[in-house]
Amino acid sequence: MIHVCSLSRLYATVEETKARHIVTLLRLIDRVQRPSHIAPENHLVLAVDDIVAPADGYTVPGEEHVARLIDFVGTWDRAAPMVVHCFAGISRSTAAAYVAACVLNPQRDEMQIAQAIRSASRTAQPNARIVGIADRLLKREGRMVRAVETIGPGFAATEGEPFRLDLA
Repeated sequence: MIHVCSLSRLYATVEETKARHIVTLLRLIDRVQRPSHIAPENHLVLAVDDIVAPADGYTVPGEEHVARLIDFVGTWDRAAPMVVHCFAGISRSTAAAYVAACVLNPQRDEMQIAQAIRSASRTAQPNARIVGIADRLLKREGRMVRAVETIGPGFAATEGEPFRLDLA
């Protein structure tokens, strides 16, 4: 199971869920200290900004970031939950959770996963660039992108409520 949250809820979410794996999507990584019980190899840090196009002074999510996410998720043993977070818990983290669910369930319908995210979070708004790159790398032929477009933008918020995404 995957839990999605904001940076401000990271430590409480890890504690509450007994997670053993973390994905951090945050360019300013000095804001994050890995919880002591999480092994360094179980914490993926993707230092990216929440943007969908290159911009001066910002780090746009790229193919190398998404490939690292796909590889990391593929090695997760699922013995304990994974927590995925970004600054607000709205865009980068929901995109990464969506990608993870697609990686771990290659036969599951992309729309079903996107709708599960929307049902779990009214504020979720998966980062379109991360989803688009993953769609291409996973050879989903645009289905991931179309599914996220179909659920539409989430309700405006400065911080999303933590939520759980079941993998089945």
